[in-house]
Formats: sequence, C-alpha cells, structure tokens
Amino acid sequence: MLQSGAETYRVEDTMVRIATAFGLSESHSYVTPTVIMFSTSGEQPAKLIRIEERTTDLNKIAEVNAISRQIASGELSARDAKTLLLKAESAPFGYKLPVQILAAALTSACFLIMFGGTWPDFPAAFIAGGAGLAASVWLHRIVQVKFFAEFSAALLVGLLALLFIWGGFGYEFDRIAVGSVMPLVPGLLITNAIRDLMAGHLVSGISKGADACLTAFAIGAGIAVALIFFH
Repeated sequence: MLQSGAETYRVEDTMVRIATAFGLSESHSYVTPTVIMFSTSGEQPAKLIRIEERTTDLNKIAEVNAISRQIASGELSARDAKTLLLKAESAPFGYKLPVQILAAALTSACFLIMFGGTWPDFPAAFIAGGAGLAASVWLHRIVQVKFFAEFSAALLVGLLALLFIWGGFGYEFDRIAVGSVMPLVPGLLITNAIRDLMAGHLVSGISKGADACLTAFAIGAGIAVALIFFH
C-alpha cells in the first residue's frame, strides 16, 4: 500500500486491523513514507522494512483494502490472506506505458482548454504532455533521482512548446506549457500530505509536503529554463 501511494495512517490502520483479526491485539505499527516498523507485542522485537520505491497505483490499494476487510470479517485464513497479498504485490501496473502516455497527452490537451487555451493549441499540448510523461518515466529508470527526471521532463515540455510556437503550430506558450506539465504535478502526494497532517501524522505529512514542494520546484525550474530561451 505504501509503495502504491497510500496514506501512512491508512497503512498503519490496515496492519493493526489484520493483526487484531488474527489474535494479535497488542500489535504496534509505525509508518513513515520510507519505513514500516511493526511489532506483534510490546515484548517481541519490532521488524523494520525500508520502502525505497514509491509510485501511484490506486488499484493495488483497493485490492489490499478488500483483502483486509475479508480478513477482519473472518472470511480468510492467514495462509490464504498471505497468498492474496503476495499476488496483489506482484501484480503488474494496471495500465501499460503507452496507455499512460496517451492518457497524459489527452489530459494535457484538455487542461489546455480548461485553462482558457484555444483549439489550435490542442495538438501542441497533446504532443508535449505525452512527451513529458514519457521522458519522466524513461529518465527515472536511468537516473534514480526524482528531481532530475521531473526537471528534465518539464524542460522538454517547455522546449517543445517553444518549437511549436516558432514553427507556427502553437500560439500561446503559457497555456501550452501549463497544460502539458499537469500530468507531472504531484496531486496525490499533496492530498496525502494534507490527510496525514489532519490525521496527526506530522512526520509523514511534513515529509510528503516537502517532497511535493520539491517536485513542484523541479517542474517550475524546468519551465523557467525554457522561458529563458523564449526571451
């Protein structure tokens, strides 16, 4: 769940509910965006697992929630629950990369219209938005530095927007650029940060908020460098 973008308080609650359903009523869990610590009781040593890779997969979160409800209602044994959880963990992402890129391209173009852009700029935002997401995914696989991937993707979006304008295929740089970077904006991360803060998980909420701000800064810096070329 944590690797798929779930809130930390949801992960803790799910772990405790599952443990209680299997007779471990004295269990304790502590979750941050990068670490999970769990103990079956105050006398037993805690187990620590580090989370290094995080993405967004709401389908996996929903699957684990459904499994935890079945466990809480007594419908699953521990062995069956473990089998289902391992199956959910190893399941591939629900949408292949070409579908994600196409969705990002269409989303970018629609955001362009929503932000007051014109239909002649629709193709430019469509291409730039898809290229931006593809570049972000590809660069993140090569260089495991999230800031670099997001900065480079935003820079590519800005440069493509400039090329379309210079080539006569686009007219409003600001709306093309803003619409095209929307798939890169960490909307879920911002939402989870606020929800964790409201739930009293200050460490997780602040760290996720800082991560979201760093991502926003990377996107803004990429567009700013492109604007230097524009001027």
